[in-house]
Amino acid sequence: MSAKQNSKKYKWALDFNVSKNADMPSPLGYNPTALVNQSEAAGRDQRLVIKKSWDLALGPLKNIPMNLFIMYMSGNSISIFPIMMVGMMLIRPIKAMFTTQVTSKMAEGAQGTGQRIVYFLGNLANVALALYKCHSMGLLPTHASDWLAFVQPQTRLEYYGGGVSFV
Repeated sequence: MSAKQNSKKYKWALDFNVSKNADMPSPLGYNPTALVNQSEAAGRDQRLVIKKSWDLALGPLKNIPMNLFIMYMSGNSISIFPIMMVGMMLIRPIKAMFTTQVTSKMAEGAQGTGQRIVYFLGNLANVALALYKCHSMGLLPTHASDWLAFVQPQTRLEYYGGGVSFV
């Protein structure tokens, strides 16, 4: 009788002691005869894990076109914006290469080593792009005059200014 009083008192309260499963219809779209085979579901899950781990491994290679566009847009002048862009293009892949083991915990099995190699090579390609950008900006010491004080720096054969050659 107290359960009746509670149900009258609180309409939103549910009584879990009373079983009403027999008179409840199944939800729309539910078919109790169509059970999923566990081995088939596990196979689909394994394929999904492999696909996601390959997506993770190919991530650095997918960043190369974006980095090329950023390199083009930042220009070759030495100012704060291009220096920051080059710094981020250099630091991010190096950090990712040091954390390859943590990142590739999901990539285990037959394809795990291949995924780790692809991930590492993609990050190495991004580092190479950043170093190329540093070289094109003139930040890398590539001539003997950069290292030695008694060697004369290279002389320019041409000077360009505003699209006009000054020889």
